[in-house]
Amino acid sequence: MSKKHAVSAVLLWSTVASAFKLSLRYLTPPQLLFYASLTSLILFGVLYSWEFSLRKENLRSAYLGLINPLLYYTVLFSAYDRLPAQEAQALNYTWPIMLVLLSIPLLGRKPGARTILGLLTGFLGAIVVATRGNLTGMSFSDPLGVALGLGSAVIWSAYWLLNLRDRRPLVEKMFWNFLFGFVYVSAVLLISGGFIVPPVKDLAGAVYVGLFEMGVTFLLWYRAVESDMAFASNLAYLVPFLSLFFISVVVGETIAPSTVLGLVMIVVGIIIGRENR
Repeated sequence: MSKKHAVSAVLLWSTVASAFKLSLRYLTPPQLLFYASLTSLILFGVLYSWEFSLRKENLRSAYLGLINPLLYYTVLFSAYDRLPAQEAQALNYTWPIMLVLLSIPLLGRKPGARTILGLLTGFLGAIVVATRGNLTGMSFSDPLGVALGLGSAVIWSAYWLLNLRDRRPLVEKMFWNFLFGFVYVSAVLLISGGFIVPPVKDLAGAVYVGLFEMGVTFLLWYRAVESDMAFASNLAYLVPFLSLFFISVVVGETIAPSTVLGLVMIVVGIIIGRENR
């Protein structure tokens, strides 16, 4: 059963980049985040209702919810809004590399030669994607979009490190994170004057993102990792490449060779860095 959970999670996560891009045709990043996080909050609220409790540990979500969903998805959706989906998802996928980099000062890890090689390979791959293969010119079509894509990877890796100390059950943690996060997202949307009630067809993408990027897939992945971490971790390398397939078919983007090459370099860099830990 754990293998089915892992396969299901990988397939679902492979579709979300396409869902981001399609949804952003009808909604702004804050609007998409509002309805997606509301969907996820309802999902975790239903699951958590059977064991709801108030305890001081849940106040930790006051700052975790500020990071995710508010900050992380605002930056990520803004990157998808400015860049082709294939580029945004490849740049966001550098988060395991950012995790290794952040763990050096934050966790006191000393990088070995293989870790350094992995970091260099991964970052070179990100440059290949961002410049669309024009390494000599170092020309970025959208510098802010590239910064947002890489920034989302930094934010997610920092959030992951903060979560290492959070021993609460997954559903409890996710409910409180999204409860606080939804309050923050709502405040930002109301202050900015961007609140709307979109037509059902425009809302469908946000609901899909809330369910399968932020919600159900996390539960499937958690079950898979608990049962067979090695299988799940290896299978996860398929996500960005399957994502390119869905981006091509569903969004209609022509996948650039530089995106594939850069993504391969990013994944190779991740593998090299992980082998040294």
